[in-house]
Amino acid sequence: MNVLQESRQSRGKQFSLSRLLIGRPLDTRELVHQHVSKAVGLAVFASDALSSTAYATEEILLILALAGGSAAILGLSIPIAVAIALLLIVVTISYRQTIYAYPNGGGAYIVARDNLGELAAQVAGAALLTDYILTVAVRISAGVAQITSAFPALLPFRVQVALLVIFIMTVINLRGVRESGTIFAVPTYFFLGTMFLTLGVGMVKWATGTLDMVTGVEAVEGAVAPLTLFLLLRAFSSGCTALTGIEAISNGITAFKEPQSRNAAITLQWVSGILITIFLSMTVLSHQIGAAPSELETVFSQVGRTVFGNGSPAYLAAVAATALILLMAANTSYADFPRLAALQAGDGFLPRQLTFRGGRLVFSWGIVTLAALASLLVIVMDARTTALIPLYAIGVFLSFTISQTGMAVHLRRLGRLKPGENVQGMEAVLEYDPRWKAKMAISTFGAICTGVVMVIFAVTKFSSGAWFVVVLIPALVLAFFKIHHHYKEVARSLSLRHNTIDITTRPVQTVVLVDGVHAGTVDLVNFARSLGHPWHAVHIAVQPEKAQSLPALWEQVIGESELVIVDSPYRELNRPIRLYVEKLLRENPDGFVHVVVGHLAMETAWEQVLHQNSVLIFNMALHGLERVVVTIVPHRIPHHNGEMVIDRNASARKSQPQDHQADRRNEECAAGGTEDAEAGD
Repeated sequence: MNVLQESRQSRGKQFSLSRLLIGRPLDTRELVHQHVSKAVGLAVFASDALSSTAYATEEILLILALAGGSAAILGLSIPIAVAIALLLIVVTISYRQTIYAYPNGGGAYIVARDNLGELAAQVAGAALLTDYILTVAVRISAGVAQITSAFPALLPFRVQVALLVIFIMTVINLRGVRESGTIFAVPTYFFLGTMFLTLGVGMVKWATGTLDMVTGVEAVEGAVAPLTLFLLLRAFSSGCTALTGIEAISNGITAFKEPQSRNAAITLQWVSGILITIFLSMTVLSHQIGAAPSELETVFSQVGRTVFGNGSPAYLAAVAATALILLMAANTSYADFPRLAALQAGDGFLPRQLTFRGGRLVFSWGIVTLAALASLLVIVMDARTTALIPLYAIGVFLSFTISQTGMAVHLRRLGRLKPGENVQGMEAVLEYDPRWKAKMAISTFGAICTGVVMVIFAVTKFSSGAWFVVVLIPALVLAFFKIHHHYKEVARSLSLRHNTIDITTRPVQTVVLVDGVHAGTVDLVNFARSLGHPWHAVHIAVQPEKAQSLPALWEQVIGESELVIVDSPYRELNRPIRLYVEKLLRENPDGFVHVVVGHLAMETAWEQVLHQNSVLIFNMALHGLERVVVTIVPHRIPHHNGEMVIDRNASARKSQPQDHQADRRNEECAAGGTEDAEAGD
């Protein structure tokens, strides 16, 4: 058995809270088994898009209601919905092209980086990351609002409930893409089942003339506005919330089973077809029953109540499924935010930690970061959807526009090639496409439409909070380039091209930090001896009475090297040791100072907390000093049957009589009984 196998076996035997919540760590070689099928992929990446069908029609009616609540005016929702469906088809075709052109995923970010330059890529990244954070906050706050409507006693605790939901979703996603997809597939398909049942029964009743008109609805009242082209464009842009989340699949192509691009493209087509079917059916039925936007009841609830009857099991199941999918819609962000952040981090525009996969082969840092930022937003906004919604959707439509513009440029590059010619691009192989003109026209048209929607969103919702996103995205882009500049400077500093290799032997002074004379001190002394460099011990005199007795005990037990007592009148550990080391550096301008620090290593975390762990203090004190090396020498306190094992090594002591009182004091010191107990710990 090799060392690696032994390590795997030992990890398999370990138990911890993280293991209980997240599951056993997965071998890197198991990554291929974490890829998902089309059915699971739909649940993972499409929950955001599918959930939007629950309110997209209502968003159209809310704007049309400003022009009056007549059936004729509200009937305009159908042609507007048809126009949105056509735009959805265009966007779907464009993203399908993206999936095949860029099979490694990344969506708008990769398309922009390859075709529009780094600035456009970072704008797309900032827009999508912002939108993903807002999606989690908005969807979970909306879902919690549904819960508090059913259980009013929970209303004062809506923030706590929202945070609990975020925590649960975070834990589920940390368990891995495959497992989280399987868990979230149940509510997703439950929602689709109830939605198709509601719409199917409604269409049958409409066709047979048995569909009643809705009753008992208190329509919203507001200032009446003239029916203008701008109002129709506002209604169109509001209904375009049905498109949010459609880009998710192009970002996460690598999560699918092989053939990845084909499976991702098929899943995208499924999602698009389902969206169009549900959205158009909901709009038609809402018009047929005379549904109107209301502050007390959603349009979907009005349709379900009219179709099944108020209080019927089918109606209650449909409402419950809708509330559940609004909560689960946040999972799309959990699937895409970490992947996008990992791409940007890999390019040096975000902290490198975001590229690391955790124990379950997911980008754990990205998941935790998303949860933390969304939680902060929920707390600041008090989990109120009305405060969050104006911030929503601008980012995703900006990314739509950039992505489709990038694809238009990409297709134009293909058109410049000769038939049969292949050119290796930055992200993919470029091949001549005889249909490049038609494809470019589709992407260009889609970019214009989504750009118009984005502008209308920004203008109409600017004063309601959209200004925050308009300001935030440029600020994030500046931060990205600042991070990138830092990484470039570090790389330049570490590059051998800018540094001369001077391999010379320099003198080394070893400084052993001790708090007392005990078994841990013996480990430090033995280590210092083994180095073969001149060494001496240093004690920070936090306790003057102890500092007075320590030299005699040191001479009695250790009997070699010098023990330097450094005064600390203000009972500090960090400042005295830094000043002392700086003094040694000045005295030896060409040499190194090697500081050896002891550390009591406990078996359990709770035992470790009981000790000061001064090694952290010393590391921080000496951080940034050139020609200073800090070495930590652990002294492990072993356990046997739950009890600490005391190893009394008589050979570490001299044969002459000892000061047992002083020895007892040092034993207490080593156990963590004084402030400076772990200067050598």
